[in-house]
Amino acid sequence: MNELLRKTATEQSKALKNKEISAVELTEAAFKRIDDLEDKLGAFNSLTKETALNTAKKVDEKIAKGEELPLLAGIPLALKDNMNLVGSKTTASSKILENFVSPFNATITQKLLDNLIPIVGKANLDEFAMGSSNENSAFKKVHNPWNLNKVPGGSSGGSAASVASCEATLALGSDTGGSIRLPASFCGIVGMKPTYGRVSRYGLIAFASSLDQIGPFARSVEDAANLLEVISGHDPKDSTSLNLPVEHYAASLKDDIKGKKVGVIKELMSEGLSDDVAKAMEDAIETYKKLGCEIVEISLPKLKYSIGIYYILATAECSSNLARFDGVRYGYRTPGAKNILEMYTKTRAEGFGPEVKRRIMLGTYALSSGYYDAYYKKAQQMRALVTEDFREAFKKVDVLISPTCPNTAFDLGAKASDPLQMYLTDIATISANLAGIPGLSVPAGFDKDGMPIGLQVLAPQLQESKLFNMAYQFEQAHDYWKQLANI
Repeated sequence: MNELLRKTATEQSKALKNKEISAVELTEAAFKRIDDLEDKLGAFNSLTKETALNTAKKVDEKIAKGEELPLLAGIPLALKDNMNLVGSKTTASSKILENFVSPFNATITQKLLDNLIPIVGKANLDEFAMGSSNENSAFKKVHNPWNLNKVPGGSSGGSAASVASCEATLALGSDTGGSIRLPASFCGIVGMKPTYGRVSRYGLIAFASSLDQIGPFARSVEDAANLLEVISGHDPKDSTSLNLPVEHYAASLKDDIKGKKVGVIKELMSEGLSDDVAKAMEDAIETYKKLGCEIVEISLPKLKYSIGIYYILATAECSSNLARFDGVRYGYRTPGAKNILEMYTKTRAEGFGPEVKRRIMLGTYALSSGYYDAYYKKAQQMRALVTEDFREAFKKVDVLISPTCPNTAFDLGAKASDPLQMYLTDIATISANLAGIPGLSVPAGFDKDGMPIGLQVLAPQLQESKLFNMAYQFEQAHDYWKQLANI
């Protein structure tokens, strides 16, 4: 059974249709794998066995009747624990929501259920999706399946670790500044952030509403493309949702890319790059040349301001979004408060972790009277300039490439005492969120210690099919994606 769990979703789907295995057996195998590994990994906050097995039974009934199966039906999936699934705990890995049971389904969750995809559990994350290492969870740290002493990346570390360790075949994460692509890079799998508005955010616990986007984790580009097809589409419940038809993203995976122009982002190819990552990037450039692409060096001069822009805008939006967690309507409430002000302050002081408090304070400061124009307004103006840099770049090239991260996964605790060093981990990923463009991390090799390296591919807004095509052709030129963590 473990051998079957190591296969891609496409391969598992074939096995289900050929009746080599039942959906119930596959789902039960995933739970057995989780039981075996969870003490080491910490990838899940809670499991949803009843929901998953009920879904799997429906798949088996359809197969028995000879009915057509929806895309990815019967394939075990992990759901990041900031997305609502009715009747399950949705905690955002925060003490303030430790016992919150969701009364409704997120739009993407409903789409998964409609496609008969068994949701095996709620994956651990950095509290309220704030972090780059998944060490900020209120409950437990997530460990990297390739080396249990290293971080899996954040904030969607549990989702990435569950796929890399074959506890789940697919997973969903949310990406606000790299929270899908960074863990995908550190865990040696595929992680993709769609164009802003492609996927509904209804039912996602908000961190920064103008940056958040839900996207897929998988062990192959094809699986990621199929999962995006399942979850994307217009949603009237989300005012930022784009009213566009859903594409069959996997249809153009095998298209020839000869003659395509690949831009190498100059600003992300020098400073702070580890030797192993630099070598992997040189190899990636050579791969695209062999595939017939033209390599163009591209400069994005405003990119260097991305970190500063992001940590003003994201913290300002988080300060506003997290104001709702006050102990009044739901979630944790401090016991024995003498008055309402004490209840507010003590509830939030006891319920939020240090990183969340830090970001709330930064955001409140940036939005405060006298500082709004100097910080928030200026950051919004600079965000427009970063977006313009990308617009100009995509006039010259089809896609842009860079390292997903300047380094590979670091040791647990190595950057915990230095928030600035932790924030710099996202230097390569943040700008795609600011510009609202799609980005993907695909396995691109290993460092001298055997830790995975990710290649980031970026495309213009709404060009997901092109993005998947370019990433798939790179993926198929190597066997990096076939190598799994030995855990």
